[in-house]
Amino acid sequence: MLSPASPADAVIAHLKTLGAESNLAGMARFGIETDKALGIANPALKRIARVIKRDHGRALTLWDSNIREARLMASLTAEPQKLTLDTARQWASGFNSWEIVDSLADLFVDARLEAILIPEFVADEREFVRRTAFSMIAVAAVHLKQEPDETILAWLPLIEAHAGDDRNFVKKAVNWALRQIGKRSVRCHGPALSLAQSLAARQDRTARWIGKDAVRELTSSAVLARLGLQPLAG
Repeated sequence: MLSPASPADAVIAHLKTLGAESNLAGMARFGIETDKALGIANPALKRIARVIKRDHGRALTLWDSNIREARLMASLTAEPQKLTLDTARQWASGFNSWEIVDSLADLFVDARLEAILIPEFVADEREFVRRTAFSMIAVAAVHLKQEPDETILAWLPLIEAHAGDDRNFVKKAVNWALRQIGKRSVRCHGPALSLAQSLAARQDRTARWIGKDAVRELTSSAVLARLGLQPLAG
């Protein structure tokens, strides 16, 4: 049985007993990198993470295993207050799957590294590193509830500047970031919607898709009702 005292090798050994090759094809269809995967679904990983709890040293070793499930476990059990910029950068350099990116984006924001890493990663030409920047914006817009809205709105120019990046995993994260900012609050909704409308009118196909999709959600009755806004005229 695993416990909070279980070392990394015991966790990896346990993960290997749960692997199911039959799950790999389904993961691949969702764009998940499966070369180093055991085939364990994320809910099962989260249950294990709740049992073994956080241990930063163990998380570092789990990450170094290069196994998909062990790396996800590292993201779930690392200690945010102990995560350094050097480690975050090292991990980001090995990103090869959107799900790893999005799981680590949560950790990076919890560690409050977003102010440094977002502009740094958005300037990086590697697809998954740039995705990390926009995933962090999306996560921050939702989870950093005590931050002033102006902090979140300050990232809109990054969205505008990179809305033309047509790589699949980047454009989806740019869109996600824009939508999450717009849904954060009444204060954020207007500027985000304005940018979305501007992008929707662009000639660039990628920017137009990002903008139209964001406009659709930000003007939906569900979002407007949650923010206490009136339906838009016309």
